This record gives sequence, structure tokens and C-alpha cells, in this order.
Amino acid sequence: MAGAETARALWTVAPGRAEIRPETLGPLAPNMVRVRALHGALSRGTEALILAGRVPESEYERMRAPFMGGAFPFPVKYGYATVGRVEAGPAELVGRAVFTLFPHQTVFDVPAAAAMPLPDKVPPARAVLAANMETALNALWDAAPGPSGRIAVVGAGVVGALIGFLCGRIAGADVTLVDINPSRAEIARAFDVNFARPDAALRDCSFVFHTSASAAGLSTALHLADDEATVLELSWYGASEVAVPLGGAFHSRRLKLISSQVGKVAPSRRAHVTHRQRLAAAIELLADPRLDALLAPPVKFDDLPAQLPKILAPGSGVLCQRIDYS
Repeated sequence: MAGAETARALWTVAPGRAEIRPETLGPLAPNMVRVRALHGALSRGTEALILAGRVPESEYERMRAPFMGGAFPFPVKYGYATVGRVEAGPAELVGRAVFTLFPHQTVFDVPAAAAMPLPDKVPPARAVLAANMETALNALWDAAPGPSGRIAVVGAGVVGALIGFLCGRIAGADVTLVDINPSRAEIARAFDVNFARPDAALRDCSFVFHTSASAAGLSTALHLADDEATVLELSWYGASEVAVPLGGAFHSRRLKLISSQVGKVAPSRRAHVTHRQRLAAAIELLADPRLDALLAPPVKFDDLPAQLPKILAPGSGVLCQRIDYS
């Protein structure tokens, strides 16, 4: 059983400023595992809002991550994508690579049930996409697109790209990633789906997913939808107010604008799929090596405080920023 140990964790302490702080771990408690981090990932949209101090007070409790430290707005230890190796705990888990919803920290203790073992076919470095893939999978369950017709994904960030990847597996679906950044066409090619700038995207889509976190993107999503189509909103805007263009033909075309959020399993699956089963399904989907196209060159954990503002800046171009622990 593991004894006391000192870890290091990333804390956001003020707008635009983060630092690494020591954390003392006591002896490992029963039914817990001690995990030494191998890789992590930043959730660009959410963590950019947190770094800027733009989490609205009304969402302080709902926005808490499973093992978050501190409290909003600052100081806060946040994150939910860490892959590590179990060093102590139940014998069947010791030595296994696992995914956990833990913040950015070098070593930590979590309940054994919160450590999801990785299949051999999923490399640890790619497994940092698990939380984003779980969000994308839940969105597909919320929308339930059929086996044919046009599907547009407006906003080709990590979650949007993963939705495009999943939709591209649907037989007969005509899938387009829509983004203002032309470099996202490379992601579309890697996933065997189409790419278009907003002004050139095909309209009359049966399903439109919106992930750009911008009013312009939401307007584009509504513009691309066919009559009686579903527009699924995944963006989270924090404390920002966003204009939604519900005038014009929105009502006459009987469009459906619905939200999707990963905190709950989609209603279509909730009766027979648990959160853990959903996460396991998401991790299984990461076996495809094409998904490596989403991973930016890694940044060292010790360099995070200095690099974080640049990585999370709107124009950085970074998709999934991987973190490597020494």
C-alpha cells in the first residue's frame, strides 16, 4: 500500500495566471488507487473560460469537475483528462494504464471505480481524447441522426471534429465539417468527410451540430438546417450573452434548437447505459489511429504555467493540447 507522497498540481490562481503547487498525498486509503500521470490534455474551450475567470457565478456548482480542487473563480485546480499508470491499489489494476477525470497533477489517488483501464488497442497518448470523445458520443445519442442525409458540424475544434468522425461512420451520411479556418480541411480529409467554409457549405441539412462557441457559428448552423431539422447546440459560452437569430424563417421552417451536455447520459440511452459504460464506449472508439491528427505536439507539465495563455488563446490554432509528464 502506498504511503505519503508529495505531488505537483496545476492551479489557476488569477485571470491569465496559473502556477504549479505541491500537494501532499497521505497513505493510500482502501478501495483507492494511486496513479502516476503519463499524459493529459487541456479542454481548450472550458479551460480558456476558467483561466479568464469567466465562469458565471450561477454555474459555480454545476461546472465543478469530478475531482476539482478549490472553488471558482480562483484559485482552482481544474481538468478532466489524465492518463496514468496505477502504482498501488487492487491487484487487478496495478500496472494498468488508466484514464481518469482528474485535473493536471503528477500523481494522485482516486477511487478504483474512477480509473478506467485502457484496452491494449488504445495507446495512452491518444487516450487523452476520451473525455472529448464521450461528449461527442453523447451528442450523437442526443441527435440520433439516421443512415442517410446531410449532416453539418459547425466548428471543427476537438469536439466538433470528433462528431464529424463519428458521423462519418454512419452509412450513407453526407458529412461536412464547417469552419472559418481553412487548415481544418486537413482534419476533414483525415476523417474522410467533407470540409467547407461557412459561406460555401451546403444547406438543407437534416442535422446540424454547433460547437464553435460563437454567435456567428450558431447563425450559420441555423442557416444550414433543412425544414424541421434539428440543430444541436454543444457550445458553452460561460458568462457571455449570445444573440440567437430566431426571426426570419426560424418558426415557419419549424427548426428544432436543442442543447447537449455530457453531464447526463442522453435520454435515449439513460435507462440502460451508465456514465462508466458511456466512457468505456468512448475509449473503445479511440482505437482508430486517424484520431492522432487532433493531437498537438506535447507540452511538458512543468512548462504549463508559462504556456497556458498562449495555448488557450483564440487564435492559437491548437486542437487537443497534449501534456506529457516526466
